[in-house]
Amino acid sequence: MAEPATSERFGRRDKRRKRSRRHNPDGTMTLIEHVYEFRRRLSFALLAIIAGGIVGFIWFDSGVGALASLGDLIRGPYCSLPPGMLVDFGDGRQCQLLQTEPFEAFMIRLKVGIAAGAVLFAPFWLYQFWAFIAPGLYPSERKYARVFVTLASLLFAGGAVLAYAITPFALHMLVGIGAENFATALTGSKYISFILTLLIIFGVSFELPLLIVMLNRVGVVRYEQLKKWRRGIIMAMFVFAAIVTPADPFSMLALALALVLLFELAIQITRVHDRKLERQREDLGWDSLSDEEAAPFQYQPSGADGEASGERRRGGTDSTDDVT
Repeated sequence: MAEPATSERFGRRDKRRKRSRRHNPDGTMTLIEHVYEFRRRLSFALLAIIAGGIVGFIWFDSGVGALASLGDLIRGPYCSLPPGMLVDFGDGRQCQLLQTEPFEAFMIRLKVGIAAGAVLFAPFWLYQFWAFIAPGLYPSERKYARVFVTLASLLFAGGAVLAYAITPFALHMLVGIGAENFATALTGSKYISFILTLLIIFGVSFELPLLIVMLNRVGVVRYEQLKKWRRGIIMAMFVFAAIVTPADPFSMLALALALVLLFELAIQITRVHDRKLERQREDLGWDSLSDEEAAPFQYQPSGADGEASGERRRGGTDSTDDVT
């Protein structure tokens, strides 16, 4: 019985060595090992989201210190409506969402809890996906990927915060249309879907400037092209904001103006990057080369002992002389 246990222990040790950067710096794996690693990382990511959902589910009704409960935060825009617009249920409480189906409140609490938990525990499940793709990247690429993930998270959070800030104004205008003929009593599912959709739209839209900067870094778009397309892109942003946001000017203008500001910031970043590349090309003299002239690259392949082949031939005859 000791031999199978020993072999199993060594098998687990080999798997850990394959995932270790020290023992396996190249991250080389077979196809089946990649599948197992992806399953492992995905399982950890799902566990992080589930743990975040449990925290969000508990937070929905329970505040933490000065922080209000998640339910109060979600109902904030709805409760900010003037009392004259809301239905009076006769008990002095007007800021109440309607439950029209069995377990609707439970499902709303679960949905909001998972969404909030996924945001709070984002570093944990994002790390799992990062750990899966990192072994296949060069060190410089891993550096850019870390910056990309960090900025993407901050931009998404910034977009969600802006959406939450303008939601009371948008909701006031939407339910205020025909207020003299209607009283407002929103159902929980429709209201939560409205809030979450707006948060996701703003959060995802704020990733646009980061996408432009990354495309510029890899050479797909350049500053001169973006400068030429600026008016058309700005017009497209306003059209996009008008399509994806509700039919109110507050959310449309807030999204469009924010995207324009972020786009201008991205353009300036690409301008600085392209000017840096131009100075490097001028220092190397590449732009002065004719089409028939070879680029002045200095190749020095290294041998098995790490010594450059050019250094080994230093002071000796050239390799062409040896052949002749």
